[in-house]
Order: sequence, then C-alpha cells, then structure tokens
Amino acid sequence: MIKNLPTKPAGEPHLTLTRSPCVAALGAAQPLHRSTATHHGDPTGKSPTRQQQGARIVMEPESLTGPHAATPTGKPRARSLGIPFGGTPGRWNAITDVPGVQVGYTTLIRGDSVRTGVTAVLPRGPAAGGDPVAAGFFSQNGNGEMTGVSWIEEAGMFSLPIAITNTHAVGLAHAAIVAWTVSHHPELGDDWSLPVAAETWHGYLNDANGHHVSEQDGIDAIEAAAGGRIEEGSVGGGTGMNCYQFKGGSGTASRVVEYAGTSYTVGVFVQANFGTRAELTLAGVPLGEVLADDNPMAEHFAAPPGAGSVIAIVATDAPLLPHQCQALARRVTLGLARTGTTGSHFSGDLFLAFSTANPGGFSPCNPASRPPPGSGQDAEHRYDKLRFVPWGRLDPFFAAVVQGTEEAVANALVANDDMVGRDGHRTPALPRDRVAELFRARHEHS
Repeated sequence: MIKNLPTKPAGEPHLTLTRSPCVAALGAAQPLHRSTATHHGDPTGKSPTRQQQGARIVMEPESLTGPHAATPTGKPRARSLGIPFGGTPGRWNAITDVPGVQVGYTTLIRGDSVRTGVTAVLPRGPAAGGDPVAAGFFSQNGNGEMTGVSWIEEAGMFSLPIAITNTHAVGLAHAAIVAWTVSHHPELGDDWSLPVAAETWHGYLNDANGHHVSEQDGIDAIEAAAGGRIEEGSVGGGTGMNCYQFKGGSGTASRVVEYAGTSYTVGVFVQANFGTRAELTLAGVPLGEVLADDNPMAEHFAAPPGAGSVIAIVATDAPLLPHQCQALARRVTLGLARTGTTGSHFSGDLFLAFSTANPGGFSPCNPASRPPPGSGQDAEHRYDKLRFVPWGRLDPFFAAVVQGTEEAVANALVANDDMVGRDGHRTPALPRDRVAELFRARHEHS
C-alpha cells in the first residue's frame, strides 16, 4: 500500500512509504492468513523427506507460479529463473512463514539522491512485542553495527521489533522502536529499552549524509508490518543497497524442518549489500566472470571492492535455547559462502537468530514490571523454563539456515531493476534473462 503524500515539484518523484504487502500477485489466489503451527511447503501437504531436505530441486520456470515465483507486485524471484535450491520452502518461502513473524517497510525514493528506507521485523507481531524471544548473535566481520547485542549475549533474549536501515540512521531507527513501544505498550514505558537496530551502507546510490530517514519513518515501518507474502529487492532498508555490484537489497526465504512429528519453519531475511562481481556464484555455478560486463561500481566508485555489509535475521518456531540460536546464526556464514563471498574486511556481516517458541518463557527483566507477590505469578519465587530441541538433532535446522540464506540473497538480486541515484551513479540489475538461459542450458546438458 502506498500512502498519499503532499505533491512534489514537477519532475521530482514522490516519496513513497511502502507497506509490506501480503496479497497474491500471480497464479491462483492465496489466502491472506499466516501459516499455523504446522506447515507444509509441498503443495501435496506431505512432510519433506530427508532426501528432499538436502537435494537441490530444479523447477521449470514456466511451471512455477504463485508466491515462490514472484513477489506481491510481480517482481520475479530466483526460482522463476530455474535456479535450483535445496530443501523444502514454506508456504510463502519467506521469514513470515514462521508463525507470528511480521515484516514492514518504509521505502524512501525522492529526487535524484534519496534511495533509502527502514525495514522492521516483529518476532511476535505487535501485540506480544514485550514477550522476549530466545536469541543468539554472531559477527562474521564487525565492520558494522547492530545495537542491543551486548544484552543478547548477556541474557540470551530480546524483545520489541527489529529495525534495519542505513549506516547513518541507526540512531533514528533505535529511537523509533522506543517511541513505538511507549505508544503501543505503555506497560513497558518505565522499562529500559535495548532494541535491535542494524545497518548496511548505501553511499553509492544514496545521499548518506543527508539525514533523510526520520524517527517517524521507522515507526511507519513497524506500523506497516504484516505476515504473509512480502516484497523483496529495493524496498525498506534495502532500497539503496548493492550486492555483488548488482542491485541488491531485501531478500527472504524459508525451509520446513520435520522433528518429532511436527513441521517447524526456519525463515531467513537478509539486507544484502556485499560482495564483488568476480565472486558471484548461484547454486554452485560461478557467474562472476560470465557477467563481468556493465559494472559501473568497479569503474567509478572509490570504496574498496566488497565494501558494504550484510545483515541476516533468522527466525524459527522450533523451541531452542539461546546458544542454539547462536549456532543457527553462525550457519548464515555458510549460506553466504555458497553465493561466492569470502567476507571482506570492509563489510559488516552481522547475524541474529531467534526462536518464537516458549512464549512467556522468560520473566520480565525489570522487577517493577513483574506481578506483585501473591498474585499467583510471584516473580520472587518463579522458575523460568524453556523447552528445546536436543543439540544432537539440530543438523537439519542448520541445513535450513544455510539453504535459506543462499536463496534469500538470490531473491534480493533477482527481484530488482537498474537504479540510478546520487551524482548519477547507476547500479545494473542482475541480467535475469542471461542467468535463466545459463541454468536452462546447464539443466539440458545434465
């Protein structure tokens, strides 16, 4: 949904505030409700087998329709090009396949030099924003920022929405989460908030020093959050980002994991802004040299090759301990490696994983927020308790993170178009026709 805004001068594009859509754009109409506790990525409703979870599935592009083929506005996704991926995706093939998780965007495109925005991820939706989730953080390379992680490493949990934006707007995104919390959860108003706000740098396409993101933009992104299908590419915090020197930005994917008779979901969301053209690999196929032409970033930009950053958010409804969440976050590195990156010193690669299981499993942090003694929930004598998957049974969940991360990056690349920004800087989109032809030829000769 695009909000109406005051008219701009002639010839200047409008500032757009984009709500995360959850409507079907292609194929048969899709119901608008979120997935329930048990999911099935296979349209037959069957649970994935061990072979399906590990194998790369090749889909003929013309046979693929619906949410796995395109975003709500009709932008193609990676599977529509015939790129094979391992594992079984969830219903939407998105982080929002995890029950309760919602995503919202504020996308700012104005004039010749504003290409930015904010992405919000709500682990338990807006109503349960104060209920902490088990969480773990991992830094592959610390040349970036994600607030709140000192507390996550201390306590193994966090609450409130997550915001992802550009490097110089982290403080405003942080303030937006606090302002939203005070407005929507007054019962938490006296608590000290330590929200998660993360960033990647977009100074090639956007006027990074112009302070174009406001606190209200962050609040709008949180307010826009919804489940179901979500947009990808140049939206939200990913609007001005580049990946492998093609247009990058926001991407997502999910995998279904069967454990103890229950189908759980692992969802990944990335803000992809990393990598050099020569490194690019998709589904094991080196593409950097084949697609080396048309690379204005390499020709005209002074930043070191590979500079940028990537933020990854991993969500699951599987019951996990905080250290198990951290183990999932570490596996993001392996998913990124599948796309070719070697992890530049100039890239801030920061990953957060959380589990939405065990609602109410953590006591409130602030004693003033706890129930009074004798209320039946006496905080002075309460034990917290978390149910969790045994450590020795986590390998399928690790695989799901790796597979989901690889596909989320590919989706961020595919669901995009050329963009021109500040000082006439241009970033080309991944040439989808050429990539599709490469994989078509590979499939025919396999």
